[in-house]
Amino acid sequence: MTINTNLTSLYESEYEQWLAQTINLLKENRFDELDKEHLIEELEELSRRDKKTVERFLEQIIRHLLLLQYWTAESEYNSNHWQAEILSFRTQLNEDLTQNLRNHLQENQAKVYEKALKYVRQKTGYEINFPQDCPYTLEQLLEINWLPERG
Repeated sequence: MTINTNLTSLYESEYEQWLAQTINLLKENRFDELDKEHLIEELEELSRRDKKTVERFLEQIIRHLLLLQYWTAESEYNSNHWQAEILSFRTQLNEDLTQNLRNHLQENQAKVYEKALKYVRQKTGYEINFPQDCPYTLEQLLEINWLPERG
């Protein structure tokens, strides 16, 4: 049984051990011994997961900015909460944001905005005429202290 075969069966039964051995093989430049199929699968999944995570944070930021800016009927009671949520989501997003993930958000901002818009329309009972396109730049969305003028 070769190391690659051992790693393949380890992947199915002892993932953490598979991961530790894969890391060691990479560090030692023993690329021919890697379980390449599962390594590629894991890297692709990691990339998808990271992209989805930053999209979710951005969606939450947009939701709360829209509520803060446009839902004046609830502003008196919820403004501080919305601002705290915006700060929290921005902080979390900015902690792990790489240039690659930033590029991904730039490319997918319209899609993320559509999801956020759907949510806030439902939450506000469709009473507010929100902008059809995102009124915020990515830089504004990521800027820790930026808030829109209330509307």
